Amino acid sequence: MTRRICYVTGTRADFGLMKSTLHAIQKHPDLDLDLIVTGMHLSAAHGHTVQEIRDAGLSIRKEFPVPLYPATGANMAKNLGRLVMAFVDEWDSYRPDLVLLLGDRGEMLAGAIAAIHLNLPVVHIHGGERSGTVDEPIRHAISKLSHYHFVATSESRERLIRMGERADVICVTGAPGLDGLSQLATLSRDTLCQELALDPLRSLALMVFHPVLQEAEKAAEGIGLILDCLREQGTQVVALMPNSDAGSDPIREILQQRADHDGVRVLMHLARPHFVSWMAQCDVMIGNSSAGIIEAATFGTPVLNVGSRQNLRERNANTVDAPLERHELLHALQYLFSKSKLQPANVYGDGKTAIRIAALLAELNLTPELMIKSNVY
Repeated sequence: MTRRICYVTGTRADFGLMKSTLHAIQKHPDLDLDLIVTGMHLSAAHGHTVQEIRDAGLSIRKEFPVPLYPATGANMAKNLGRLVMAFVDEWDSYRPDLVLLLGDRGEMLAGAIAAIHLNLPVVHIHGGERSGTVDEPIRHAISKLSHYHFVATSESRERLIRMGERADVICVTGAPGLDGLSQLATLSRDTLCQELALDPLRSLALMVFHPVLQEAEKAAEGIGLILDCLREQGTQVVALMPNSDAGSDPIREILQQRADHDGVRVLMHLARPHFVSWMAQCDVMIGNSSAGIIEAATFGTPVLNVGSRQNLRERNANTVDAPLERHELLHALQYLFSKSKLQPANVYGDGKTAIRIAALLAELNLTPELMIKSNVY
């Protein structure tokens, strides 16, 4: 009997990471895949990226828009409640065999809360990691509500065991975002620069900087400081707009003010092949995105991780950390620009995660006992 899988997606980021895995699930003869789409995917201000899901040929079962403005912690919390109710209404009538969730976003937490109350098994990808700020407790909360865990590293597996999860339900699959990266990065530096009227002979930085809930009032100051330091280095910048979390509005305002000045290009969204190509071709990636921590090492691209958003994550050798302080940022940039790219090596996996996850989803033992969760210690 075909096993029905429902994946929740709320952002361009989680969909980009999962696209190869979702296609592998779709192609598996014993699996049937549907997606619930919500959050930034359905917002014109964030690129209306639901179209990328449609273009990928994946089945969208439901779309649940939620208000993303004002971009405050209070609205983020209210959207949790809105989505719990929406997911419950949907899954109470259509009951998937497994609910598949990734990472630490509020949409995923809402999915986990709804599923466990409907007695639906939850599979959580990228659990067991440490990332600082509000993301870490949300990630761990999703893990405690989940029944199976597909983790990126052995360290994450051991952490979940210490959190009281059963060892036999934790599988090290690697990070899904590494699958097919080299094959996606097909655009040359010359081509990328020509598209944005940049000089391929000058230094280039790819910047992705998201707000931190606990530091939302400092978001504008932080993005302005990074841009000032890059300008001092004579570096051209390709900057992506931030996610919709609290503090995102001031970041957007600063980026809009700086767009097309001093070699700064600001983009609402980059399709995955373009984003990955920029990651491979830039001289440095800067900001606080997990893409810098997890994916950039596949190309050996130097990464300057700033601030607290990715605190405590496992690091690859290409990453340098710096606080949001002018002297520290300039020193770190000078160091990274003096170094050549490293040989590709990535602690987060081998780029063969999709096939592992699809096979596991078809084979997982879904017994009544699985649904009775308790700490093993």
